[in-house]
Amino acid sequence: MHKTLTIAAALCLASAAALAQSSPAGLWRTIDDDGKTEKSHVRITEAGGALSGRIEKIADPSKQSARCADCEGARKDQPVLGMTIIEGVRRSSGGEHWDSGTILDPNNGKTYKVRMTLKDGGRALDVRGYVGTPLLGRTQTWQRVE
Repeated sequence: MHKTLTIAAALCLASAAALAQSSPAGLWRTIDDDGKTEKSHVRITEAGGALSGRIEKIADPSKQSARCADCEGARKDQPVLGMTIIEGVRRSSGGEHWDSGTILDPNNGKTYKVRMTLKDGGRALDVRGYVGTPLLGRTQTWQRVE
């Protein structure tokens, strides 16, 4: 019986790990457009079927107290550290992407539509910010931290 419980527990843990890798929820290392430079850590969470993401860490020590000077509305001049930059993202009807939401670029204060796609078994996330259609945008590949 002890052997059966051990096997069942191992299977539950493996299933939980696989499920976690099938969603963008988790902590991500954002990488600059150059594909090499770490910029921040963003924690993506899910509530009610919608994803949101908040900046938890800024890699450059000189930017720890940066404020979003170019943002509009409630984000104007607010600290970038702790700021929610991803909102309202939902799994697409085909299930391959997460989209329908927005992403904020705190460097220029602009908000873009966003499409996110998991890669490498959930260890990488293509994040595409765009205007109008996904063809008109840019993609960063983020790396899963946890």
